[in-house]
Amino acid sequence: MFDLIAHAIPVFVLCLALEAASFHLLPDDDQLGYQFRDARTSVLMGLGNVVVNLGWKLVVVAVYAAAYLAAPVHLPADHPLTWVALFFADEIAYYWYHRTHHTVRVFWASHVVHHSSEFYNLSTALRQPWTPFSSLPYWLPLALAGFPPWMILLQQSVSLVYQFFIHTERVATLWRPLEFVFNTPSHHRVHHGSNDRYLDKNYGGILIIWDRLFGTFEPEAERVRYGLTKNIGTFNPARVATHEWASIWRDLRGAPSWRARGGYLFRGPGWAPAD
Repeated sequence: MFDLIAHAIPVFVLCLALEAASFHLLPDDDQLGYQFRDARTSVLMGLGNVVVNLGWKLVVVAVYAAAYLAAPVHLPADHPLTWVALFFADEIAYYWYHRTHHTVRVFWASHVVHHSSEFYNLSTALRQPWTPFSSLPYWLPLALAGFPPWMILLQQSVSLVYQFFIHTERVATLWRPLEFVFNTPSHHRVHHGSNDRYLDKNYGGILIIWDRLFGTFEPEAERVRYGLTKNIGTFNPARVATHEWASIWRDLRGAPSWRARGGYLFRGPGWAPAD
């Protein structure tokens, strides 16, 4: 199976180096640029994610293949409309995957890794979780709808490659029609902001229209403060990968009831029982 992400890695590395050099040659006091320890952690998180996915992708392919074989119809991969339908189906799946991974704590424990940097540059795009297992159910309906598994995985990769390039401070707002339809660096900077007005906004992948439709869109206005509402203060990749899981475990151990334990797992980040 063609692995678009693997083939894109040299491009990622080149673009990351060029962006870092641009901050050295053309510094901007309004932009944070790079910090070596932060970028190193992001790259190590990305490499760890690649290693984990070497095995996990086998499980994903097996599950999607079983669902595809059970599907009542098999959509033709050689028809352009199949690819158009897949693009929009993948976009919807990604939006709800992304939204629930911000609003359900047990999912956030994985996704928080991507938001743990207090910087925002192309290396931040590489800061990926080492526990990506909760993503599988969101794309399973696409296989049941008759999209071949290889097409689903390829479209996911296309979306991830696109999203790599929107993790940058170096691009301001784009032409207004593009800003209205597509997820852009400006929209995604908002998503990575810990400012109160920016929390839980702009979940889209390639398109931003879902956020406009579902009421989660917020334009970039005040200066973005990157990172978490309570930053973790570490560059240790193992701690970055596991800190929220450790927090959940502490909360579960101290919970006064099973209802509270359920809340700590399935309510939003920061939830605590009223008593």
